[in-house]
Amino acid sequence: MSNTVVMGAQWGDEGKGKIVDLLTERADVIVRFQGGNNAGHTLVVQGRKLILHLIPSGILHSGKICCIGNGVVLDPEVFLKEIDTLVEKGVDASPERLKIAKRAHVIMPYHRRLDVARETAKDAGKIGTTGRGIGPCYEDKASRIGIRASDLLDEKLLRAKIEAALLEKNALFGLYGQPVMCVEEVMAWALPLCGRIKEYIQDVPAVIENAMSGGRPVLFEGAQGTHLDIDHGTYPFVTSSNTVAGNAAAGAGCAPNKLDAIVTVVKAYTTRVGSGPFPTELSDKTGDFLVEQGAEFGATTGRRRRCGWLDIVILRESGRLNGPTGIALTKLDVLTGLEELKICTAYELDGKRLDYPPQEQDALCRVTPVYETVPGWTEDITAATSFDQLPANCRAYVARIEELLGVPASIVSVGPGREQTIIRA
Repeated sequence: MSNTVVMGAQWGDEGKGKIVDLLTERADVIVRFQGGNNAGHTLVVQGRKLILHLIPSGILHSGKICCIGNGVVLDPEVFLKEIDTLVEKGVDASPERLKIAKRAHVIMPYHRRLDVARETAKDAGKIGTTGRGIGPCYEDKASRIGIRASDLLDEKLLRAKIEAALLEKNALFGLYGQPVMCVEEVMAWALPLCGRIKEYIQDVPAVIENAMSGGRPVLFEGAQGTHLDIDHGTYPFVTSSNTVAGNAAAGAGCAPNKLDAIVTVVKAYTTRVGSGPFPTELSDKTGDFLVEQGAEFGATTGRRRRCGWLDIVILRESGRLNGPTGIALTKLDVLTGLEELKICTAYELDGKRLDYPPQEQDALCRVTPVYETVPGWTEDITAATSFDQLPANCRAYVARIEELLGVPASIVSVGPGREQTIIRA
């Protein structure tokens, strides 16, 4: 396998965890390159369900090295809890296998408090943040007052940087009617964590470089989805980092010409969590059907996901931004039982037909989807092991997606289990 980027093509929750877990078998190093614990990967391995928020799903494969890149914002509490969970299940999560980039920024208690305070203060303009402190941590990174993982190794430096950060944060807490935080309070939280986490903090770019120079493939894992990208997503209803494939190199610490393949994960229908425009959303019994059949509840928040028909316009934009070499089509089995399926192939806005989403803020709220209708299927597909075993209408649905996007569906998922996957390339 070549060096491959795996990332979501929609608004997240496409099933990236399963695809990364599958492709990990062909990689030696797995790198998470952006986001934080506001995303979750739900894996089902040998009937065992496991949810990871920070640690790459490749940790379940013995002998693989898993890295958290500099583009990630790390909550050390969550990280250590995940380690404890993995160890309880007999998984090796030692520093020999699991590494944190020294330049990754750290989510502090004041980031979480500020995140919740801001969202609580909003009324109709709520973004739908998870309250995990992701945005405020990225803000500190951009403001050059952030705390990086390497700072956890130097108590004197850590204390000074916390003191500097609290000057601004306490002013904001006053604005939102929250109690101030003192340096000693934050240090009391940080120091016990520093002792446990310090062995994991290493030179991740060197690990990646050594693997690539030795001909060992690296898998780059993104969080969320293309249309939650801070630059290219449905702003302001986006995450706080670049989710597109182009950020894999910057967020991991390697040269972009080392990336050989890009696999975009596409759910066979469309979902979204939280606020923001959603042209193909279904607020009817079909939408309820997709929620129930697809178990569409967030791995991180437990929130019910909004569901709708497959939106090719959104996916066409994902193709333009990411340049996929292949599609991993997931949750195809969820559509079983629907007599008809609709595919949004274009939008209409102010009397004009659009093949790509409008880029003006709020314009996506005003578009009207243009649908084509295709026949569905009722046959159970969860036991299919080859594409030819799928019902004719199911094969036709996949073929139509490939035709509309001009990219092959090289992986087709027909169930949650690792073995319920058809590899076509």
